[in-house]
Amino acid sequence: MSKIMTQEERFKKMVETPVSRLIPSLAVPTIISMLITSIYNMADTYFVSQINTSASAAVGVSYSLMSMIQAFGFTLGMGGGNYLSRVLGTRDTEKAERIASTAFYSAIAVGAVLAVVGLLFLDPLVKILGATDTIVPYAKDYAKYILMAAPIMTGALSMNNLLRFQGLAVYAMVGITLGGVLNMILDPILIFGFDMGIAGAAIATAFSQLVSFLILFAQSNLRKDCVHLNPKKITFRGWMYGEILHGGIPSLCRQGVASIATAALNLAANPFGDAAIAAMSIVSRYMMFINSALIGFGQGFQPVCGFNFGAKRYDRVLEAFWFCVRVAVVLLTVLAVGSFFGAEFIMAQFRKDDLDVIEIGTWAMRFQCLTLPFQSWIIMSNMLTQTIGYGFRASIVAAGRQGIFLFPMLLVLPGALGIRGLQACQPAADICTFIAAMIIVLGVLKELKEKEREMQKDPLAAN
Repeated sequence: MSKIMTQEERFKKMVETPVSRLIPSLAVPTIISMLITSIYNMADTYFVSQINTSASAAVGVSYSLMSMIQAFGFTLGMGGGNYLSRVLGTRDTEKAERIASTAFYSAIAVGAVLAVVGLLFLDPLVKILGATDTIVPYAKDYAKYILMAAPIMTGALSMNNLLRFQGLAVYAMVGITLGGVLNMILDPILIFGFDMGIAGAAIATAFSQLVSFLILFAQSNLRKDCVHLNPKKITFRGWMYGEILHGGIPSLCRQGVASIATAALNLAANPFGDAAIAAMSIVSRYMMFINSALIGFGQGFQPVCGFNFGAKRYDRVLEAFWFCVRVAVVLLTVLAVGSFFGAEFIMAQFRKDDLDVIEIGTWAMRFQCLTLPFQSWIIMSNMLTQTIGYGFRASIVAAGRQGIFLFPMLLVLPGALGIRGLQACQPAADICTFIAAMIIVLGVLKELKEKEREMQKDPLAAN
């Protein structure tokens, strides 16, 4: 565990340490956290897939519900964190505590509302998410426990992001990692040992989320170097929620639209049977695992970006952005090549007895590998614009690949090209999003360069 630092020491670290050393040091814990989260998501899919194809598909259907719950946790956590890091860059600790407390307790409240509404309308909900008649019983067994844990999930995600934006990624990693490891241990015990089936996987996930929540809550309130979550500091003011949502809406667009996109993908796969739904679900989980490494790396960039933008060190914001893009391109290219040639083997590990699932998933994975390196620019661009408070532009980039461009592809390509069209929808959306992100973010980079020039001429000129 790193030594406790004062707020002043952390400020100097964030604005003075070379970005090529600083970002990796912050990114390693977040990469581990993201990979562990993705691994235990894949563990659910893997163990449940051993039951049957319909159960495997049910996890994919329920995942869109989990994504929506996570979307609100990310929205308040990342929105509060973006604002928090900029305020810490100005050294206003009192205001920082108000921001963190408001974001965290609001996340729990939103999670509670989602739980109540979801449980009341569980039957129509799983059908809307794309469950066929054979999938519905499995989806309900899984979804009801996920909904019960919704307040815990939104609270844990908000704390995870608030810690990261303080530059305390190691603390966030501890809570997420221990919960994730516990989930992987409990999955086979509850599913097969206690013969609980798909419900066992959901209970394992809910319990692991509770453990993560308790660890993160203790970290946030007992350590002196953390901004504490004090319920007395909750600030029910329009300007507070305006700032939080301004920074968090891109996360809602990205994660929330991803949830809707997953449901739309399930519905588009519905005519091709349970095997298609199961195959696309497995591919989505696997590609999310790959992207999680990039997202974790980008999350190491965000506190550096926020602190330095708040301190008007625009030169360091630009330097950090380009450093991350270069590293990300290399990382994703290597992973894309390996996954392209290993796609059939990977799919067989999940449903070795179902040749339809393997065949459909293999080509879907290969198509997505072709456009995987484009994610380097898309994700880093989204994180840059979101962190510096360019909420509208960040929202467009965030909603692109799994919303603005994916939905039209899902409406057109499967009907025109059959199963190959279904498999090609995500890669086609990725190409369109990459083009849009290039247009949007090159303009943002130009604005930052202008601010940097103003600072060089007169340190008081830039605002």
